Amino acid sequence: MATITEPDQWLGVELRHFAALDAVAREGSFGRAAQRLGYTQSAVSQQIATLEKIVGETLVERPGGPRAVSLTDAGALLLRHAEAIVARIDAARADIAALRAGETGELRVGTYQSVGARVLPGVMRRFLADWPGIELGLSEPATDPELYGLIESGELDLAFCSPPLPDGPFEALELMSDPYVLLVPGDSDLARRTSASLDDLGDQALIGSNTCASGVVVETALSERGYETDYAFRSDDNGTIQGLVAAGFGVALTPLLAVAPGDERVKVLRLVPKVPRRKVAVVWHHDRHRSPAARAFVEIAQEVSADVERELDEP
Repeated sequence: MATITEPDQWLGVELRHFAALDAVAREGSFGRAAQRLGYTQSAVSQQIATLEKIVGETLVERPGGPRAVSLTDAGALLLRHAEAIVARIDAARADIAALRAGETGELRVGTYQSVGARVLPGVMRRFLADWPGIELGLSEPATDPELYGLIESGELDLAFCSPPLPDGPFEALELMSDPYVLLVPGDSDLARRTSASLDDLGDQALIGSNTCASGVVVETALSERGYETDYAFRSDDNGTIQGLVAAGFGVALTPLLAVAPGDERVKVLRLVPKVPRRKVAVVWHHDRHRSPAARAFVEIAQEVSADVERELDEP
């Protein structure tokens, strides 16, 4: 009679077992986990017990009494894998919906402030004219990790981003590059110049955005040339940064695309020495189906971004 080997035994793991483990971890009790899932408490206990038998480890500490249950080290480790598996299931569900939609349905796009202000409107205008049956859903995640997490889970189909990409199931197409500049108060002595280095700033405070992948690249390049980037203020909002500069609180090291044009309170100076330009790209999940609408959106984004880049490079 054939015996069940350990790898074969793991084939008995089901998604409902992972769902039970996740609910217990979140709720701290079998009873509340059962309410969250719409199961009975005994059903949740049975699913956890089955999972523990399959993996051969205790996954949940059961102290008894009113104290909350918690995951063991093995349980926490398995939950991390379970979350990735559930994310792939969510992505598969989104793929089937996209495939079924054809030329109708929803295209979900993530963006961020500077692209949303200077690139996205032109892309949307052309895309919606060509694809009137597609509902375009837009979101602006607060952080880069959140953006990439939404792509990985299938909650976003496409997203504008600034490479380099993190590790993960991501594929990207570069759309344009964006020079870093110094933004100075319009009534300052520096405003008489057309270019400046960080050494020219004197005792003026340096203002920047919160750390992101492209910003790290620039700061590293400046550091290698002997320039220190010690920020006095940071903000996630481009308007706040520009307003602080206009009010005389300092100067900003910022991508040119992030500067709202036509503001006479500030002046843009070329940064000397030049540093790597910020790359703007569009990213998607490389294992997911990309609908014809998604492919068309990327093509239009390429064309519009090329026009915007030419405008940025005009003297």
